[in-house]
Amino acid sequence: MTTQNWQPTATRAALALRAQLLKRLRQFFEERGVLEVDTPALSDAAVSDVHLHSITATVNGAPRFLQTSPEFPMKRLLAAGYGDIYQVCKVFRDGEAGRFHNPEFTLVEWYRVGFDHHRLMREVAALLQVLLADQLGLVPPQYITYEQAFSLYAGVNPHNASKTRLLECLAAHGITHDETDRDVLLDLIGSHLVYPRLGHGGLMFIYDFPASQAALARIRPGQPTVAERFEAFLNGMELANGYHELADAGEQAERFARDNGIRRMRGLPEHPVDQRLLAALEHGLPACAGVALGFDRVVMLAAGVSDISGVLAFPADRA
Repeated sequence: MTTQNWQPTATRAALALRAQLLKRLRQFFEERGVLEVDTPALSDAAVSDVHLHSITATVNGAPRFLQTSPEFPMKRLLAAGYGDIYQVCKVFRDGEAGRFHNPEFTLVEWYRVGFDHHRLMREVAALLQVLLADQLGLVPPQYITYEQAFSLYAGVNPHNASKTRLLECLAAHGITHDETDRDVLLDLIGSHLVYPRLGHGGLMFIYDFPASQAALARIRPGQPTVAERFEAFLNGMELANGYHELADAGEQAERFARDNGIRRMRGLPEHPVDQRLLAALEHGLPACAGVALGFDRVVMLAAGVSDISGVLAFPADRA
């Protein structure tokens, strides 16, 4: 057992700032009548998203999954009629390590009944103005579509560019890879060329993602068809990911099945489907929008530190 790295990585001042920001956050939601809730961190089902890797545990001899997000149980509360809710909780994602990532981190997730993704973006901006007033000043947030962002910063139209065009774009910028999936290629372009350019000088929202990247968001027909989803960026760092929430149980079941099919193709473990969530959606999810905000990253910006370990008492390598 090592005894050389027992000390915390965050200063006392950073932890005091973290506590102050939590206080402001709770006051923000209290003033708006949003109820704080607490749901289980362990579940017998897991998220099917192929880009998220759950951490497993064994409880009473049975496999369980640590939550990557509290989304599924919170939607069950919504379907049960609990109204506007929020949660501050620990979530867990395997393979997440680096300057902006820790396998265990703090998420703020909330749902607003009657909101669409545009109205929720405005509320996210209002909350971040409360938490990051010194960093944001009086600069109003900017809103840009996914198509506009990719056209502006990568020179490609993400909705109709061919795979060949996407591959050429990556090659032209010296980005090496062995991917062929279209959405993975878009994600590579986004992570290398687009997202680092967003939110410099003020908060920026990117919205209306390709329908193939809908995750748990509604899809809006049109030319092009888009997912009513958004992400928030400041100084090139993603802070939040939100949806105008899908409420159709049948479509949700189809997406779970499709995700598990992709998992099989990629040699990833299939995940058990959350049947309780599907039952809740069948009962009836109110029209709503929801968002997950990375609280540790907000604290990083407020504290002016460049590594997440600077705002965690004990990151994974010291836990």
